[in-house]
Amino acid sequence: MKILLTGAAGFIGAAVAAPLLARGDEVVGLDNLNDYYDVQLKRDRLARLQGQRGWRFVQGDVGDRAGMAALFSTERFDRVVHLAAQAGVRHSLQNPNAYVDSNLVGFMNVLEGCRHAQVQHLVYASSSSVYGGNTRMPFSEHDSVDHPVSLYAATKKANELMAHTYSHLFGLPTTGLRFFTVYGPWGRPDMALFLFTRAILEGRPIQVFNQGQMQRDFTYVDDVVEGVVRTLDRVPDPDPAYRADAPDPASSAAPYRVFNIGNHAPVPLLDFIACVEEAVGRPAIKQLLPLQPGDVPATYADVDGLAAWTGFRPATDIRTGVRQFVDWYRSYYKV
Repeated sequence: MKILLTGAAGFIGAAVAAPLLARGDEVVGLDNLNDYYDVQLKRDRLARLQGQRGWRFVQGDVGDRAGMAALFSTERFDRVVHLAAQAGVRHSLQNPNAYVDSNLVGFMNVLEGCRHAQVQHLVYASSSSVYGGNTRMPFSEHDSVDHPVSLYAATKKANELMAHTYSHLFGLPTTGLRFFTVYGPWGRPDMALFLFTRAILEGRPIQVFNQGQMQRDFTYVDDVVEGVVRTLDRVPDPDPAYRADAPDPASSAAPYRVFNIGNHAPVPLLDFIACVEEAVGRPAIKQLLPLQPGDVPATYADVDGLAAWTGFRPATDIRTGVRQFVDWYRSYYKV
């Protein structure tokens, strides 16, 4: 297949490219290489893909309406994996316009491109943050997610609504994947594991929010990649069991699905920090702080839907995954 992969220089995007290329797909990677975090890290991710058969990189912005229309018209993609987005819950409090430009305008341009190019299947990144103020655990795709607590979460919920509209109006098959706290080698520098590892190695305090009373369903990047590729390969049809008088948010009378990708094993933040301390070989200096605006105390993924749809459940244990990251970090930064 010929696949457009947006956000190709990102943590998950660069990881998704590898198995697609390995199986013989043609992958056109798109990324704007913005400076939200270290651009060199993004370039180094791309360097690992350079020269592989079927790989081509295009520097561009999903928010560029004319550029995206031209890309879709020229390339005629079979399928699209859309991972480009402005990430980060806390950053959305300081720079909300970046989320509108990338996550809303950019997503609209992708949908229009898919529509006019008659793309067979669009798989896109949603987020566990859409569950917002929900407290029933584990988080299920069948529950309402109408109470986001950050603009980032609101844009991801909006993406799901926009995708459904295009599935309904134009028959575009779409699958949204709600990622739960993805971590692992080549991860983002603004994520907790990266921040904790760097601070501990440098002997600086780590910031522990909500006095450490947090839980996260940490999901190893290789498991997320497996989930993305497996869902890409299964194009949704309208759900024959869907009932308009009792609507299920996870499916539709249109070719539309939404799935969680999580480890189904929430880890207390202090236990997570203990795993980092063990892998690094040094104790952390903890600075206990209150819960931050836009954050939620806990996440926990119900992955029965993903398992039924793809036959796959993420299962990498946290100690193994953290050690893999720390080993990569030491090698990459030579510390």
